[in-house]
Amino acid sequence: MEKKIIYAALLGLGTVGTGVYKVLKGQKEEMEAKIGSEIRIKKIMVRNLEKAASRVDDPSVLTNDWDEILNDPEIDIVIELMGGIEPARTCILAALEAGKHVVSANKDLIAVHGKELLDMAEAHQVDFLFEAAVAGGIPIIRPLKQCLAGNHMREVMGIVNGTTNFILTKMTQDGMEFKEALALATELGYAEADPTADIEGLDAGRKVAILASVAFNSRVVFDDVYIEGITKISAKDIRYAKEMGCDIKLLGVARNTRDGIEAYVCPMLIPSTHPLASVNDSYNAVFVNGDAVENAMFFGRGAGELPTASAVVGDVFDIARNIHADCCARIGCTCYKNIPVKKMTDTHNRYFLRLHVEDRCGVLAEMTAVFAKYHVSVAQIIQKETKAGDSAEVVVITGKVREGDFRTAMEELSGRNSLHKISSMLRVYGE
Repeated sequence: MEKKIIYAALLGLGTVGTGVYKVLKGQKEEMEAKIGSEIRIKKIMVRNLEKAASRVDDPSVLTNDWDEILNDPEIDIVIELMGGIEPARTCILAALEAGKHVVSANKDLIAVHGKELLDMAEAHQVDFLFEAAVAGGIPIIRPLKQCLAGNHMREVMGIVNGTTNFILTKMTQDGMEFKEALALATELGYAEADPTADIEGLDAGRKVAILASVAFNSRVVFDDVYIEGITKISAKDIRYAKEMGCDIKLLGVARNTRDGIEAYVCPMLIPSTHPLASVNDSYNAVFVNGDAVENAMFFGRGAGELPTASAVVGDVFDIARNIHADCCARIGCTCYKNIPVKKMTDTHNRYFLRLHVEDRCGVLAEMTAVFAKYHVSVAQIIQKETKAGDSAEVVVITGKVREGDFRTAMEELSGRNSLHKISSMLRVYGE
């Protein structure tokens, strides 16, 4: 299908939308050689026409009327970069139903309504691509769907939020406390004015849902993902972890086990020798394990104007090639299985505990007796320091245990007078 010009429309001209506009402009001279035609932005839908005018060469492409895009038969590709659930969902569904291809970076929407969007694309034989929805400029969705399709994927895990990784890096390298590191992240533009979605793990949770769905060919939605953030991590936790040869990272983990999919986000101790331990600042990395490829890691910028735009434009170019070859909708929804998602209480992990207990003979024996009652093996107990009065700080490392049993043990332990405070309770990645 020969088309020297393929027209596209942008929905949104914020940070990523502006980046896409710049990248397409910078690729103009090489487009025909790369994809056989020129991608030309015909319309850009924005809320404020006057504000957006300074960001484009020709303000006449700007509109605030969705119907101008939806009803234009020349526009083949809609690039949705508005974010949020609505009106993005309504616009994407309408565009797909009208036979237009869609590229989106909207993790919030895809983590909840991905099946609906992919089903609509399949019904109308058009492409719906979303590489930029996970890990910004790092290619991971397409590799999982195509390059690694010959694998039965066992695990996909990694650092998929740059803000929290920057904060934890500063806490690790400079000894900052959480609030101090968050303030620096905000000052430097790594954290939003409202950082809740990042620091509480919600952003990473959405990405884990998408990654798990693609990797394991079975639908996982945002509500299936167990989530904890980093707000309770202290510099002392990080220092003690270092003493044990570990770093603390906010990890998104998805595993395909014999009895179901595990999907969770939480701060975890990870051995300092693991490749992910050296991923610092705002960088992201995704680590995959498959039966054929074994281990592979994808590393790069997880957010930002141009890195995210890189992934978006890659999808746009892919669609343009499909249009030329008349082979659109080659790869749609790959969730052909129906694997149950396990409750967090049925997962198995090791734990790092920092406790303040009564400083007297026999307390540690009481603790280990409670743990033994609920099948919690203790790998290590270290008394770190004794405080004024009758309190001692103790660090406990457990063996691998079912989370439900561990929680029950901690509830019983918390009811004892000998336990003054649970300062930290973190999972440990690995065996």
